Amino acid sequence: MTRYGMLINTKKCIGCYACRTACQRQNGLLPNEDFIRYEEHVNGSYPDVRVETVPLQCMHCSDAPCANVCPTGATHVSPDGIVLVDHGRCIGCKYCMAACPYQVRTFNEEEGIADKCRFCTVSASDGGTKMCTCVEACLTGARVFGDLDDPDSEISKQVKELNAQPIKGDLTDVKVFYVR
Repeated sequence: MTRYGMLINTKKCIGCYACRTACQRQNGLLPNEDFIRYEEHVNGSYPDVRVETVPLQCMHCSDAPCANVCPTGATHVSPDGIVLVDHGRCIGCKYCMAACPYQVRTFNEEEGIADKCRFCTVSASDGGTKMCTCVEACLTGARVFGDLDDPDSEISKQVKELNAQPIKGDLTDVKVFYVR
């Protein structure tokens, strides 16, 4: 079984928003809705100061708090470890939004449903590409997507080589790793 994951290298990210724009277009999101949000962190002290752009999105937790609190089972973890939302079952209660420790859930006001990054599973299954739109759009190669369980995959190699870590430690057994 494949266990999809992503690596985000904040040392390469320039905060251009190409990944977020591509994601919005791919997923037909409203202008005020996004699956990727940005935080800026100032590291160091004068004169050695660096502004780090940190793109945040669903971490696709194995032990997903958002799925655990969903009263209808609309938010669930698929067999390949991707956290998905069944829009037909979502009642818009926003429990998932409150439970997410990363605050990366979004709410579609027009449809009255909570949503999130889905690792572009729709395009991957329909087109067979197995690639996320945000990765393809990244101008600097700051994002890598692939099978975390395949030791020969690019993501597995980079997670090991660059000592990539979960953004908040191993709080929820995530599948998105960061180089900071």
